[in-house]
Amino acid sequence: MLAISFSLASAQGYQVGDIATDFKLKNVDGNHVSMADYPDAKGFIVIFTCNHCPYAVAYEDRMIAIDKKYKEKGFPMIAINPNDPEVVPADSFEKMQERSKEKGFTFPYLFDDGQKVYPLYGATRTPHVYLLERRDEALFVAYIGAIDDNYRDASAVEEKFLENAILALLAGEKPDPDFTRAIGCTIKVKN
Repeated sequence: MLAISFSLASAQGYQVGDIATDFKLKNVDGNHVSMADYPDAKGFIVIFTCNHCPYAVAYEDRMIAIDKKYKEKGFPMIAINPNDPEVVPADSFEKMQERSKEKGFTFPYLFDDGQKVYPLYGATRTPHVYLLERRDEALFVAYIGAIDDNYRDASAVEEKFLENAILALLAGEKPDPDFTRAIGCTIKVKN
């Protein structure tokens, strides 16, 4: 019972306004990546995603486009696969390497080995977005949730939640909304 209570408490994760801590995770190229590797970044787009989830797959092209558009403006994307590959073999590190190469990912695609990072953030779905803003050398959570309002059809999107949040930060404003419900597959863990 104690373990269940602990996992539920840790699943709460960050709220908008919280300070996010850095991580150092293995990228598909074999190198380790942390946010400290980007000293000039104004913030980060951290997206928990994976290979197998149809929601995550539906967003891959949009993720690449958002990364290309906003990393030059100071908001690079970092994708993290939080799933346990023993539960979902399609989300193994080797399969991540294949997927990144196949899709031509323009951002680091990191493996949350041991599933230590996603609970800190409170991610529950793939994809699950955390937009961070650098202020006074700290990284503040500015937006949490979905990329946009239509995973099925990029051409039918009416609200670009993530892009609007980034544009608000670039204009010196607070994102509105700063929280939306993440839509996607649940993060896979061993029972």
